[in-house]
Amino acid sequence: MVSPVTIGNATLYLGDCREILPSLPKADAVVTDPPYGIREARGKNASRTKPRQGIQLKMPGRTIVARDFGNDGWDDDPLDTSTIDLIRNGARWSIIFGGNYYALPPSKCWLVWDKLNGDSDFADCELAWTNLPKAVRRIRHMWNGMLREGMEPRGFHPTQKPIGVMAWCIQQLPGGVDAILDPLMGSGTTGVAALRMGRKFIGIEIKRQYFEVACQRLEQAERQGDIFRERPLEPAQAQASLFQPESQ
Repeated sequence: MVSPVTIGNATLYLGDCREILPSLPKADAVVTDPPYGIREARGKNASRTKPRQGIQLKMPGRTIVARDFGNDGWDDDPLDTSTIDLIRNGARWSIIFGGNYYALPPSKCWLVWDKLNGDSDFADCELAWTNLPKAVRRIRHMWNGMLREGMEPRGFHPTQKPIGVMAWCIQQLPGGVDAILDPLMGSGTTGVAALRMGRKFIGIEIKRQYFEVACQRLEQAERQGDIFRERPLEPAQAQASLFQPESQ
């Protein structure tokens, strides 16, 4: 196994999670966004990030030029059942985006990201399966082109999630959760949210180009500190209970 990169409270592995996970101790929670099998990496992202070449993503101390994601096959199919089971077994608690694309056990608590897309052909929401003992929760967070909330930089990864959404997901975890695992970390958004919240983070990424971006983003998050700790959500991000009464 390749030696990990340590950035503050983050430990990052470049490699295949199927090979690395069995060698790691259990984390407190896995929070991840696996491939959905919808061919998102087959150039579909180009029209959403134009001009794709030359976009400069400003970060204090450095400038990253958005990559041409090209025509890749990593999102052609969902992960196989054994890999999903391996990921779930990596921690006591699990939050898995795209859980509706997988054969997972019944869940009392799904996390619903309402993307506020309006009248468009994009999905209104994305769903995360969990094994959390609570009711369904929803966050409203716009992530649509130039209208995205807070104008957070995009272009690090074709299926990049907002930091605020991943921080909200971590907030749903039970008390005492310290170490967050993302075995499919992509450009490191889950790790950025975890470090900003004062948590430990373990990340695994198989593609070097995204691993390097994740390292840069986590270095910056480590310098910024835990800006999300005990910070209340904005009104637009307020969680809501759906489908089940609050007493459950």
